[in-house]
Amino acid sequence: MASLQKNHTLSSEFIILGFGDLAELKIFFFGLFLIMHLVTLAGHGTIVLITLIDSCLQIPMYFFLRNLSTIEICYILVIVPNMLANFLSRSQRMPMLGCALQMHLFIALGGAECFLLAVMAYDRFVAICRPLRYPLIITRALCLQMLALACVGGFALSLTLTTLIFLLPFCQSHEINHFFCDIPAVLFLACSDTRANEIAVFVVCMLILLIPFLLILLSYGFIITAILSIHSVQGRSKAFSTCAGHLLVSLLHYGCAIFIYIRPKSCYTPEQDKVVSLIYTNVTPMLYPMIYSLRNKEVQGALGRLLESSSQVRRQPKAR
Repeated sequence: MASLQKNHTLSSEFIILGFGDLAELKIFFFGLFLIMHLVTLAGHGTIVLITLIDSCLQIPMYFFLRNLSTIEICYILVIVPNMLANFLSRSQRMPMLGCALQMHLFIALGGAECFLLAVMAYDRFVAICRPLRYPLIITRALCLQMLALACVGGFALSLTLTTLIFLLPFCQSHEINHFFCDIPAVLFLACSDTRANEIAVFVVCMLILLIPFLLILLSYGFIITAILSIHSVQGRSKAFSTCAGHLLVSLLHYGCAIFIYIRPKSCYTPEQDKVVSLIYTNVTPMLYPMIYSLRNKEVQGALGRLLESSSQVRRQPKAR
């Protein structure tokens, strides 16, 4: 009987319920989130482009920003296309392997982003608190090593967690009341004791969320102290402008993730989780490029130079 149950679990599919209760508004939400998705891709794509081609942005801070935007593009492509498809269908069937793959990639990319945000905070700490030693500490080799460590750490922890979750038996309902295979929604369907798995989720979330977030807060404690000791108003403004965007993005990213993942299964609320998940998979990724460029004159200048060069290219055939 146990083997039959196991075979049923492994061969079955999940049904992603998505937003089935919003039938009359599906087309509206599809159009709205499609526009947001395209704006998000364009924003992050622009950051990747200008940090690659602009000679003024070839420093570690923009190396990390470029890779953060690259991870963010992959992150939303794992979730949003399926979510948009959900708006056009009553329910969406997904093989268990596909669901596991989506969860693995989502956690891995989200984890890599968390670690990379902590690395960026360290970069800003060295730049502001140890400016004379910055070129000696933040070398090209160290940047590549920290990026690799962030990605490997995210994917390794994700593989461990996803494997633990999908070893559970799902012998009752296979209807996921969410728009993607998120951890709490899938864990809620397990028909066995999940306390050990919940502990594993908590430990992984501690490693991915709480520890990097505390390191970011610690870094910014030192950074704020250093900024306040700068006598020049212009100097304080310039130092703050290089950090404000990163700090705001970190608070948005970690705030939503900690709310969703660091809590017991008994506190799972599907409708509330879907709303929060919509925010951190659609709204906040769209805001990140705007936040990074709003107070950053170097990014604004690079974008202006890119637009100017592209307009000059368009004018050349007319001049002939």
